[in-house]
Formats: sequence, C-alpha cells, structure tokens
Amino acid sequence: MGGNSGVFGLGAAGGAGGTGGAVFSGTGGTGGHGGRGGFLFGSGGAGGSGGAGVFGANGGTGGTGGDAGILNGSGGSGGAGGAAGLSPLTNGGAGGAGGRAGLIGDGGDGGAGADGHGGAGGPGGTGGNAVLIGDGGNGGNGGTGTPPGKAGTGGKGGQLLGQDGNIGRQ
Repeated sequence: MGGNSGVFGLGAAGGAGGTGGAVFSGTGGTGGHGGRGGFLFGSGGAGGSGGAGVFGANGGTGGTGGDAGILNGSGGSGGAGGAAGLSPLTNGGAGGAGGRAGLIGDGGDGGAGADGHGGAGGPGGTGGNAVLIGDGGNGGNGGTGTPPGKAGTGGKGGQLLGQDGNIGRQ
C-alpha cells in the first residue's frame, strides 16, 4: 500500500502486485492500494497494477485508488488488472475501484480490466464517488475475452453539484 500523507498533500501511489507464486496455475498478486490524501487536503494515490499471470496463471486484481482528504481533493485512480498468462484459457485481472473524493473534488476513475487469453476478460473497476461538489469517477473498461469482462459503473456525482461518472466500455 502507498504511504498516507499528513494533514496536507498527496497520498503515495500503491505498488504493483507481485506475480503469482504458482507459474502454471494460480493468480497474480493484487496491486497495492493507493495511499490516502492529507487528512484535510490532498488527492489519493493511484492503485497499483495487478500482477501479471505467468504461463497458466490468471492476472491479478488492480489496487484500489486512495481516498482524498476530508475537505478537498480527488480520489485516486484504480489500478489496471494484471495481464493473463500465456497459455490458453487464462483470465485477465479485474480493474481496481477508484477512490472517494473529499467534500470538493472528483471521484477516482476505475481501472481497466485486462484482456483474457482464451479465457474471461477482467471486469472494469467502479468509479469513485464524489461527495458534495464534483463529478463521479468513470468506470473502467472491461477486458476482451470469453466472456468479455463487465464494464465498470461510474461513481456518483456530488450532492450539490456534479455529474455521475460514465460507465466503462465492455
């Protein structure tokens, strides 16, 4: 997980997920979660990408974007899903969810799902919600595959002013 910030400042980005321990089966590691923004002000850090599958392993899930500070800041973007392994019938990793905004700010975008390699595409991550003023984050695109990954839904816009995020592409 990326480090959290203090009272002010940006949260650190989460690290990428490790490759799955099993080479011929299993799943890549989940990406690190983005760090939280400053307690009052600051945007959340981006989530790390999911670990790639190796040979017969599936891709790992992208990390969740960090939440923003309470008053002001945007949520971090979710990490992309990890790539499917090289052998047939492996699945792409799911995209991570976007982080929540502060009272003023936009929700983070959901990460894209990875394409399957003969298997299922990873679903896109959900967009993060805005709170009072700001737009919801866009949902991540689903990866191609059999079946294709579901598109991520957009986050909710601010209660006072803002638009809902767009659904991703499938």
